[in-house]
Amino acid sequence: MVKKITTLALFLNLFLLWSVVMLAQQQPVRIGIDGLSHDHIHGLLKNYKQRSDIQIVGIAEPNKAKARALADRYGFDMGIVYDDLETMIEKTKPEGVVAFNSIYEHLSTVEMCAPKGIHVMVEKPLAVNMKHADKMANLARKYHIHLLTNYETTWYPTHYKLFEMAVKNQDFGAINKVLINDGHKGPVEIGCSPEFLSWLTDPVLNGGGAVVDFGCYGANLMTWIMQNEEPETVTAVLQTIKPEVYPKVDDQATIILTYPHTQAIIQGSWNWPVSRKDLSVYGKEGYVTAYNAQDLEYRLTRNVPTEEIVVDGFPMVAKDPFHYFASVIRGDIKVAKTDLSSLENNLIVVKILDAARKSAAEGRTVRLKK
Repeated sequence: MVKKITTLALFLNLFLLWSVVMLAQQQPVRIGIDGLSHDHIHGLLKNYKQRSDIQIVGIAEPNKAKARALADRYGFDMGIVYDDLETMIEKTKPEGVVAFNSIYEHLSTVEMCAPKGIHVMVEKPLAVNMKHADKMANLARKYHIHLLTNYETTWYPTHYKLFEMAVKNQDFGAINKVLINDGHKGPVEIGCSPEFLSWLTDPVLNGGGAVVDFGCYGANLMTWIMQNEEPETVTAVLQTIKPEVYPKVDDQATIILTYPHTQAIIQGSWNWPVSRKDLSVYGKEGYVTAYNAQDLEYRLTRNVPTEEIVVDGFPMVAKDPFHYFASVIRGDIKVAKTDLSSLENNLIVVKILDAARKSAAEGRTVRLKK
């Protein structure tokens, strides 16, 4: 009889534990926001009220005029807006923080969050330089938090189809050249907010102009394609085509990466006549180009006609960065070291950007591998 009661009690305890876990997984993940100056914040605020995966519990933003303007537009309560990150964390107890501040401030976000066990996702790139990136990585590892980097292009279905064809299946043979083009007419020209422009065009707060803003996309995608293999050399040319608009930073960047059998050309610009984010991979047997999120073209030498397809299916469970962040925090998604958002990939990205700026400044090729 005693044995039966003990077994029943054990079963009930396990059931209660399972119920608690399931209830926790059903609850939205508590998210805080550090800064509102990055214009990508609109991607989160535009539909946050309809989301069940996350709950915005607090916002750290000293610029109350900016906060009120966004509150009026998107309907959040100014009562959740605090002057600084420390106060916001103390009052609201978020499980994760998303950073929409300057690249330079990413380090301070992690310095505040990591010791408290709060996970962090920053907008691209990870850090303003390797000194900051190494400090952030050390903190993330010491305190066992997830430190993710978000790129718009991570959520392009075409990129996963391209990766499947060119990298996983090697449909085009060994990859020998990759071309990556990113940018638009310029942040001033497309109407970015004054708060965004104040640091985006600052060589300290952003670390550069187009070389950082759009060069990071190519570095991220190429590192993914090469599965975290670092390039042997980095060569870059930076120019300011419009000094009257961007007197402090470059607005035109070309970065060449070399690997033992592969070359990548990354072109980031604030001078394109149209907005673009396209990626082409070439091999001995053909090529594939992702023109945008949906349109993909490929050609095989054994199949002369060019094929054009629309890619709709997205292979990841999470369909956007905030669902992804919540799923990672819950443990529903495991981040692989080679993933586009991973810390390991993005440390290489910052290393490439540092080398590109050094190459351009010194007028020489920088060798990463000796």
